[in-house]
Amino acid sequence: MDSISEESLKLHKEKKGKITISNKFGAIKTAHDLSIAYTPGVAEACRQISKNKENVWKYTSRGNLIAVVSDGTAVLGLGDIGPEAAMPVMEGKCILFKEFADVDAFPICLSTKNTEEIINVVKLLEPTFGGINLEDISAPRCFEIERRLKKIMQIPIFHDDQHGTAVVVLAALINALKIVNKKIEDISIAISGTGAAGTAVAKMLLSANVGDIIICDRKGIVHKNRDNLNDAKKEIASITNKSDKKGLLEDAMKDADVFIGVSAPGIVSCEMVKSMKRDAIVFAMANPVPEIMPDLAKGAGARIIGTGRSDFENQINNVLAFPGIFRGALDAKAKQITEDMKLAAAMAIANTIAPDELNENNIIPSPLNRKVAVDVAEAVKLAAKH
Repeated sequence: MDSISEESLKLHKEKKGKITISNKFGAIKTAHDLSIAYTPGVAEACRQISKNKENVWKYTSRGNLIAVVSDGTAVLGLGDIGPEAAMPVMEGKCILFKEFADVDAFPICLSTKNTEEIINVVKLLEPTFGGINLEDISAPRCFEIERRLKKIMQIPIFHDDQHGTAVVVLAALINALKIVNKKIEDISIAISGTGAAGTAVAKMLLSANVGDIIICDRKGIVHKNRDNLNDAKKEIASITNKSDKKGLLEDAMKDADVFIGVSAPGIVSCEMVKSMKRDAIVFAMANPVPEIMPDLAKGAGARIIGTGRSDFENQINNVLAFPGIFRGALDAKAKQITEDMKLAAAMAIANTIAPDELNENNIIPSPLNRKVAVDVAEAVKLAAKH
């Protein structure tokens, strides 16, 4: 066990988790305090909401309360570890919501992998929460769960593993392309990983008018004529790989301008990076070990490198996106998080880096930069109202 893991485990044990509930009314010291916070005074708020359900946003915490929902089947770097083992991650997500955007969030870890049960449970939670953040649910179930919930619920549904990742990748790419002086509509991108993140990244980049994308899974390049593709891969095959390229990841990377990895450690060689176009951009985001280590990618000719790790330059981290996105959506009273809202978030993140500060080692703001969530929230709120 490394020192960070040991220190973290010690704190988790000492604190018995990471979140608590605080009282907005202050201390309950007198009978009057009790009557105001609870019975009999509380009945009037109940009556007002009973007359008009929309009053729930006025008289309760719902307008600032997010559920972080997981079944523990796709926890980053750990896989299918179950709902109990996923709790520390979900609690961590909740404190990031609070710390960076003052959004109250609560973990909901479900003891089922059944798609219909998850959809039903989340739908039944709607009266309590102002939004739902789906987390660490394995693909391809996560796609259907999110799609169905967005259709039947009237509050924002956001699968962060998909869209948070996609937003931050696009933000990093926007700034990287400024440095290498390439236009997004002219570039070719190779993506490794067809899970939640890889699929969403591909779709978001296409919505930003990227030239072409070749996406790979464990078997190689995904193309329209490949056998045994599931529905999610069939969909992605229909909108990517214009030249119908076939082969393995090394074939996808040949002559690509950009590599984006959301897959497995150590699968990219120096030779594969050398085969890319000049001024190659490499986002190797597998955690904790990236697809290729930054020093190797740099030595092989990559000009700009990003990873998911905080101990390397250009950390591409979802915390840059989800707190501000939900803050903006809640403030706008949005019923869903649209593509325009996500694109606005990506631009806001990219624009946090001033032109005179932009360089190969500084294409994306630090996750600790408090200005990011504020800028993202404002951009998302504005996009929601148009």
